[in-house]
Amino acid sequence: MITSVLVANRGEIACRVFRTCRQLGIRTVAVHSDADAGALHTREADTAVRLPGAAPADTYLRGDLIVKAALAAGADAVHPGYGFLSENADFARAVLDAGLTWIGPPPEAIEAMASKTRAKQLLGIAPLADVTGADLPVLVKAAAGGGGRGMRVVRSLDELPAALEGAAAEAASAFGDGEVFVEPYVEDGRHIEVQILADTHGTVWALGTRDCSLQRRHQKVIEEAPAPGLSAALDEELRTVAVRAARSVDYVGAGTVEFLVADGRAHFLEMNTRLQVEHPVTEEIFGLDLVAEQIRIAEGEALPQDPPPARGHAVEARLYAEDPAHGWAPQTGTLHRLTAPDGIRLDTGYTDGDEIGVHYDPMLAKLIAHAPTRAEALRKLAGALERTTLHGPTTNRALLLASLRHEEFTSARMDTGFFDRHLADLGGPADPLAPLAAALADAHGRSRFGGGWRNVPSQPQTKSYAMAGEEHEARYRHTRDGLQADGVRVVHTAPDRVVLEVDGVQRTFEVARYGDEVYVNATALRALPRFPPPGTPHAPGSLLAPMPGTVVRVAEGLAEGAAVKAGEPLLWLEAMKMEHKITAPVTGTLTALNVKTGLQVTVGQLLAVVQAP
Repeated sequence: MITSVLVANRGEIACRVFRTCRQLGIRTVAVHSDADAGALHTREADTAVRLPGAAPADTYLRGDLIVKAALAAGADAVHPGYGFLSENADFARAVLDAGLTWIGPPPEAIEAMASKTRAKQLLGIAPLADVTGADLPVLVKAAAGGGGRGMRVVRSLDELPAALEGAAAEAASAFGDGEVFVEPYVEDGRHIEVQILADTHGTVWALGTRDCSLQRRHQKVIEEAPAPGLSAALDEELRTVAVRAARSVDYVGAGTVEFLVADGRAHFLEMNTRLQVEHPVTEEIFGLDLVAEQIRIAEGEALPQDPPPARGHAVEARLYAEDPAHGWAPQTGTLHRLTAPDGIRLDTGYTDGDEIGVHYDPMLAKLIAHAPTRAEALRKLAGALERTTLHGPTTNRALLLASLRHEEFTSARMDTGFFDRHLADLGGPADPLAPLAAALADAHGRSRFGGGWRNVPSQPQTKSYAMAGEEHEARYRHTRDGLQADGVRVVHTAPDRVVLEVDGVQRTFEVARYGDEVYVNATALRALPRFPPPGTPHAPGSLLAPMPGTVVRVAEGLAEGAAVKAGEPLLWLEAMKMEHKITAPVTGTLTALNVKTGLQVTVGQLLAVVQAP
């Protein structure tokens, strides 16, 4: 039997596997980069082994170092998690060759299915070889890995060379494999997948369907099980094809077969030979622990002939440290606090006080709700997101809330174009009373006796905050009866709690401060100084880094003095495993280029200057 498992991964999935191992009495081993030396998965493991460096290519993609770590720590099995080396057949072989148990499918099955090009060939589907205008739009896609990395939609032939280069570079960075291919791009279909679980005795389970249509940058954001609105015939077809795909390669363990469904027809996308990020929704409706099942299968146990019956509906939302309103730009900083209400499942790789860095995926956590019906599950998850305490970098919480309550989603009419159509309407309005609540809490805390009133009329006190990208001013007065504000009855004030009444309706505001960062319920604010320090002006046409990251490419031949056109790509930043293109703001001359490939940059750092004629 397995006694000690090394998880060849980090963050949320490592913590998820450790949780099951503890329940089974199995010792745990973590590997960590230098950037993850204090990470939650490193702290939770019984034993941890350092992988020198920070970049994935130097750490979590180094299979040789991970195998050495497993042997040094006395592990007898390796679980790959998802991403990184989870679909790398050579790594699976190295684990087995070292005498360790591989908690995953056979290397031969990984080779057959983990490469999307070979998987399609196995099922008789050929990728596009010579793309013509008649084939557009097309999708450039990484042959290995997943998670939306190494993917580009191409709508004109002129875009194809840059898309191939960019996708290959991103895939090589994320998965250690730069192979890409081209396939037709099906507009606005539904992303449906089937969870597979197979043992070494010939039993293959198709554990229902999942809908993962709400995606940004081809990466899933909200997932649910079962997929709503499928006909009985289509549901049966999807399950049958998934089982056939698994049997065709003698598959063992957990895997997922993915489809794009449009006009009632299913188009095979790929088979992921690993556990998926969204596996919890399947666990919830079937009452299973898929990680425990993976371990039992690796130990040679047989599955029952039939899976347990499905019950109810489950929905998962991924909380990302990113700003949807600004191109999904990843965000960094301190996660001061993260707590979810009772009755909701929270899977995360972070805890209070952890730093969100630039090297890895921006996902902070997954919230999962299970209920008897889809409508109840959606309501439960939306309510939990609303009550989750989340103090830290900007996140996509408001977008998740608005999406879960959007009529197109609640009526199960969504598709993969959902965010393209509705993004502008999904931000959610900022709470107009939040700045006043923050100012009153601050005023109470600074008053000697909580009052500070004067016996003569006085001018209102003011406090300014940045909220939702705009400046807001709060006005209040100290009086004999306490703090007061125009148009609002101040019922109660304390440094961490304010109660206000408007038109006879009382509302409670929980207030938390971390330096200049202020959080009022779910609203984030930044206290502005009364007299802002003078800033350093930038010349017109200056390009500033929108996020911390690494310059991974500079346009070929680009140098100071070059003529550039508005919208022309100049350089690419990589942050949190995604590439971000920096383009010329105007047509003109590049008068300054302050970066080169490999340079680490900080937010607001001057990258280049384009001067208009």
